[in-house]
Amino acid sequence: MKFEIITIFPEMFESYFGDSILKRAIENGHIEVVIHDLRKWTEDVHKSVDDNPYGGGAGMVMKVEPIYKALKELGALKGVNPKSKTILFAAGGDQFVQSSARAYVDLDRVVMVCGRYEGVDQRVADFCVDEVVSVGPYVLTGGELPAMIVADAVSRLLPGVLGNDQSAIEESYFDDMTKEYPHYTRPEVFEVSDNSSWGVPDVLLSGDHKKIADWRFDQRN
Repeated sequence: MKFEIITIFPEMFESYFGDSILKRAIENGHIEVVIHDLRKWTEDVHKSVDDNPYGGGAGMVMKVEPIYKALKELGALKGVNPKSKTILFAAGGDQFVQSSARAYVDLDRVVMVCGRYEGVDQRVADFCVDEVVSVGPYVLTGGELPAMIVADAVSRLLPGVLGNDQSAIEESYFDDMTKEYPHYTRPEVFEVSDNSSWGVPDVLLSGDHKKIADWRFDQRN
């Protein structure tokens, strides 16, 4: 799976993709992450990617031209490749949920456009990308965090990315609704400073796998 991210802040991704599970996934060839600086596709001396909105209003709007040129050069314009998906992040987009991540798993490539400022020229959504996506019912400063979220959520569903592929099946929201059961580890009893103690449920210490499975099922519903 190849993730390509178009942004004006490419340095933001170095740490996130340089650690832990995603770093190993890259090193082991399960995923590839390529970061593109949108300013590469600007032509003026200031490498401008935004301008004042028509009709007035607060803030600046990201221009269609550099985004179109980037996607065209990358072969990622809307509808070009059925095994590729190009998405734009915007607060008003379709909600990204677990089933969205599963749908992306069958693709070879996901290209993500990170908006900034007041928004992105509507012609990008209308003519340049396959989907407009929101990671939640709230407004973020830009699309960089959503790009990390999507790459993370999709990557962990790919075979071999997690240490145990069963982990992705037992996680919260595997079916978009069910939450994961609670987890416990040592110590069996945690003594708190006010002389109280927090214990592990007895069923998890019983060794009865049927009872444990039933308990976990009940906790998920």
